[in-house]
Amino acid sequence: MEPKRLYRSRRNCMIAGVCGGLAEYLNLDPTVVRLIYVILTLFSAAFPGLLLYIIAAIIMPQEDQ
Repeated sequence: MEPKRLYRSRRNCMIAGVCGGLAEYLNLDPTVVRLIYVILTLFSAAFPGLLLYIIAAIIMPQEDQ
């Protein structure tokens, strides 16, 4: 059995596919993951969401088709 890998999604991509890839990895709806991400980013000073998203978009590999 092949281990699960975290990739940026091509199917559930809004900006860079980070939240879509995370949703696929966790078997969740991509909209739910995006809403949680936005809420954490807007309402928490300790969660540097934009910076983490940019870093994840750079280091996470693109999903193979």
